[in-house]
Amino acid sequence: MEQVFTGIAVAFEVLGAAAMIVGTLIAVWVGGRSLMRGEGGRAAFLTLRNTLGGAILLGLEVLVAADLIRTITSKPSLEDALILGLIVLIRTVLSMAIQIEIEGSLPWQRALLTSGAQVIADQVRNPKTVDRVGDGS
Repeated sequence: MEQVFTGIAVAFEVLGAAAMIVGTLIAVWVGGRSLMRGEGGRAAFLTLRNTLGGAILLGLEVLVAADLIRTITSKPSLEDALILGLIVLIRTVLSMAIQIEIEGSLPWQRALLTSGAQVIADQVRNPKTVDRVGDGS
């Protein structure tokens, strides 16, 4: 049974890496498309940056899931548990830093800047735009 879960953890690791690779390609394509449409360099850069950040976030979250699956299914020693905890901590801090960079606010401040109802109303009014939470655009 341990081999099955090890295989599942490896599949999650591959999926996490693939999410970052494919996301990078999509980010470059979307950023280039924005530039070719004449939206300007700033808009193209922000599109590229936000899309790439989202891909990295997704990949990191899947990799954390892989680490958790490995922990649950193995017989870790105290040293293994500490190493895993450090890896998860580093990935979590990276995820939060990227999310703060993309959204421009701390996660716990988002609720203060924009209510859920406001986000839904903005999307109903203009579903084609992807508004960054709290930036006022």
